Amino acid sequence: MTPPRLSVVIPAYREGKAAGVAVTRMRAELAPVAEAGGLEIVVVDDGSPDDTADQARAAGADTVLRNPVNRGKGAAVREGVLAASGRCIGYTDADLSYDPAQIIRLLEVAEGGADMVAGSRRHVDTTTLVRARRLREVSGRAFNIATRWLLLGEERDTQCGLKVFRANAARTLFRLQRIDGFAFDVELFFLAARLGMSVVEVPVTVAHTTRSSVEIGGDAARMLRDLLRIRRLASKGVYPVPRPAPVS
Repeated sequence: MTPPRLSVVIPAYREGKAAGVAVTRMRAELAPVAEAGGLEIVVVDDGSPDDTADQARAAGADTVLRNPVNRGKGAAVREGVLAASGRCIGYTDADLSYDPAQIIRLLEVAEGGADMVAGSRRHVDTTTLVRARRLREVSGRAFNIATRWLLLGEERDTQCGLKVFRANAARTLFRLQRIDGFAFDVELFFLAARLGMSVVEVPVTVAHTTRSSVEIGGDAARMLRDLLRIRRLASKGVYPVPRPAPVS
């Protein structure tokens, strides 16, 4: 069988009915993709104690994976990406802070040759419909500063929950990826740079929701700890050696 044009991975934890709503909206807003190449929806229930997995199945997800325990968003997305069969593979959050239709823009950039396409809330053309709480905004900025200083050396909106990859690039990155928590996005940027992959950031329209699985205090500390862990893994040779820059 011909692989679908796009696979979308949705990590979900304690989403209940919202998981079904996410699948339904994904089908509706990505209908043009389904009609022109095929669409696969993969939901990964990361150890939810409720009926998240059942709701996703009832709404028509193509694949529903269920972890027996909560392992973290990074682990859930990794599992979903490696199970996906699309020619391009993306992921977004079950709370749909980004309208699913926006994935089409990222998909087209990936199909144009970019290895990794990331939504950016810091792009000059980004629109924010509903602002996040002040504390969350401040913590997000602080994390981006720490990311730049510790790892990337440049300004990236690593935590935007909307990304699409060419399938080969996605599988390469997620087979190397080690972080199970929220800092896994940083690891993806870090790995892409070391492998010489092309990364394109595109503007998004953001509609923050009142629901979130992120706990400002505890998760922020864990994310900073994971940034340091990425540095340690790199120093120990766990990640590939950076490719030299091309000679101009």
